[in-house]
Amino acid sequence: MLVPFLIMLREGIEAALIVGIIASYLKQTGRGEWMPAVWVGVFLAAALSLFVGGGLELMSAEFPQKQQELFEGIVGLIAVGILSSMVFWMRKVARSIKYALHESLDAALAGSKNQTYALIAMVFFAVAREGLETVFFLLAVFQQSEGSGAPLGALLGLLLAVGFGVAIYSGSMRLNLGLFFRWTGLFILVVAAGILASSVQALHEAGVWNHLQGVVFDISALLPMDGPAGSVLAGMFGYQDAPTVSTLSVYLIYLIGALVLFFMPHTPKAGKSVQPHPSSVTNE
Repeated sequence: MLVPFLIMLREGIEAALIVGIIASYLKQTGRGEWMPAVWVGVFLAAALSLFVGGGLELMSAEFPQKQQELFEGIVGLIAVGILSSMVFWMRKVARSIKYALHESLDAALAGSKNQTYALIAMVFFAVAREGLETVFFLLAVFQQSEGSGAPLGALLGLLLAVGFGVAIYSGSMRLNLGLFFRWTGLFILVVAAGILASSVQALHEAGVWNHLQGVVFDISALLPMDGPAGSVLAGMFGYQDAPTVSTLSVYLIYLIGALVLFFMPHTPKAGKSVQPHPSSVTNE
């Protein structure tokens, strides 16, 4: 429940920030009449995310066992790729995202024709990326979870994100976005390592990957996966009580590499100022 809650909270706040930045800029520049087009873009992006998520879930329900395992493995790998890119992309652009959105908004409204469609498309693609990232992650988590805990956690995270977004936009709440994205990003990388290991195991059960299947250790008697603590660890971090060489290897290789990159100081490209743009959305 905690994993989907935090992911939906983070992704929801990202989406709320995007919409809030656009809405504030339109209001500040006297272009508030364009807000209906912004909401059309938001609703279209949400509809696409729901359609893709529902379609993939319905499609996977019809698969036989081995194809189901293959589907879970592929979705898990996609989720790891998306989660990783999301964390490092936000780390890179967090200080300039507000300025970039302002530029995109000005460009969309600069032409004399099709301004409405340009604005809808700009908002749609900005929000749809967040939605599709969330869809693939939640599919990977739901496939590894039982009961209603994961969907409930995702719903609570979304509702809280909406509340935070409204509070931040209205000015009644200030959130240190730098710290928020940094620590949730670190948590996401640990979760992604577990999803990657589970995906490799799913590919083995599908008959696609059959290498390095020797068991490294077996602590099922001490901390079984179907026990209270084991099930929580499995749901949050992909814990396995009897990991194979392949699952443990990919877990450690990914996690160590990702953490090294995550804590490595970010160096702006040559020719660009190292100072954040004054319209930064973070308060690091």
